[in-house]
Amino acid sequence: MIAAAEYDFIRRLVYDRSRINLGPDKVELVCSRLRKRARALRLEGLEAYIELLRSPAGDEEMTGLMDAISTNVTHFFREPDHFDFLRSTVLPEWEAARTRKPADVFRAWSAACSSGEEPYTLAITLAEHFKNHADRDWRIAASDISTQMLSRAEEAIYPQERVKLPEPAWLRHYFQRGVAQYEGTYRVKPDLRRHVSFHHVNLFQASYEFTDKFDVIFCRNVMIYFDRKTQKLLVPRLRDQLTPGGYLIVGHSESFIGIHHALTNVHPSIYRCGQRS
Repeated sequence: MIAAAEYDFIRRLVYDRSRINLGPDKVELVCSRLRKRARALRLEGLEAYIELLRSPAGDEEMTGLMDAISTNVTHFFREPDHFDFLRSTVLPEWEAARTRKPADVFRAWSAACSSGEEPYTLAITLAEHFKNHADRDWRIAASDISTQMLSRAEEAIYPQERVKLPEPAWLRHYFQRGVAQYEGTYRVKPDLRRHVSFHHVNLFQASYEFTDKFDVIFCRNVMIYFDRKTQKLLVPRLRDQLTPGGYLIVGHSESFIGIHHALTNVHPSIYRCGQRS
């Protein structure tokens, strides 16, 4: 196990870089992930890895550290009521508010996309909604702090057991079955992937690269890793990326109690920006 002083060094380093708040209950998880990273670098154990982080070469390892710490498990259609709300409320409201010109674009942001299941779930939901509307365009920006996760998401290949969808027909329609060395996997089809762009984003960087605001932002099961001070910084930043009337959707275990955000709570874990005119 890691010494208290060394864990505190890792904890402060990760917080300074990402605002992820590693509590005392995460020691075992952190050690496990950093040992794996040390093996990948051919270092002799956790102590050697921490020595690397303390050295002048440590800055070059920050991406590797963030990849190791921020990797999260997810799956398709996680917390499915959020996608039901998107389909039943957000999209019909957007349709009603549009001028119905071909240039109109529905924009969504998956703000912590991990290995891609969330943005591709969004893509399936939007593709199903817009399949009879050839004059509509839609785009999904997917971002993560982990370059490793972004690479997996862009590859869009998943083991068969992880591709569990509410409608069996969607598997045939939106995924390609792997053959030969890819037997037992599925890949998201190009027609769906082309709607999704991937971006390396630290939610606390000085500014975001997006030029357009979003009709809906999914930032789920992320703020549980931040302390309240950090949450108070993040929520207004996300709000400012929404169009008037746009929605911010967070995880069911996340709460805005004590955070000034100028959003309206319309449903558990769903918040709305100022109304469209």
